[in-house]
Amino acid sequence: MPSAPDFADEARALLAATLGRAPYLSDAEVTDFAASWTRTLRVGRHDFLVSPGQTEQYLYFCHHGSLRIFYPTASEEICVGFVHAGEMVCAFPSFAMGKPSEYAIQALQATGLIAITRSEFQTCLDRSPGLARLWRAELEKVLIGRMEHEIDLLLPEPAQRLERLRKRSPHIFQQVPKKYLASYLRMTPETLSRLR
Repeated sequence: MPSAPDFADEARALLAATLGRAPYLSDAEVTDFAASWTRTLRVGRHDFLVSPGQTEQYLYFCHHGSLRIFYPTASEEICVGFVHAGEMVCAFPSFAMGKPSEYAIQALQATGLIAITRSEFQTCLDRSPGLARLWRAELEKVLIGRMEHEIDLLLPEPAQRLERLRKRSPHIFQQVPKKYLASYLRMTPETLSRLR
């Protein structure tokens, strides 16, 4: 595992490479934005990045590892998404509204992230129309993904839900434990095992 300074540099380089694929961002915009991600975090397996009741102050970029996003109820933890290396994550309703989170974000394995504060992120968006455009595009992708997942959940047949997820995100079956996939698909782990 790299030391903290090496890890931070590697994470910012991965972020810059990811952002560099957007043709409307200049090299200077990418470099300046990546340099603004000044916090480095390591989250141990099963530890929480965000707990319910915590007000989200950061946007995170995952360098390595994976996380799950879930909504806890008295009887179960309803999995609503997953995050892998090269992706951004936050408890978005809390991040956007400045209110305590109802969701939790938990590491499925040892995970390394870098973070930018909400205020610094907003300053970057205000300074750069290209970054604001990129953020809108990311939000659109997330909204489309949420709508696809909602359609999955409305399908009466578990096999249909599973097949749609397989087509959309085949990699997830190697990275996420079965019990969390079952929760995400709103079926029992036994049903998922039978269908796989």
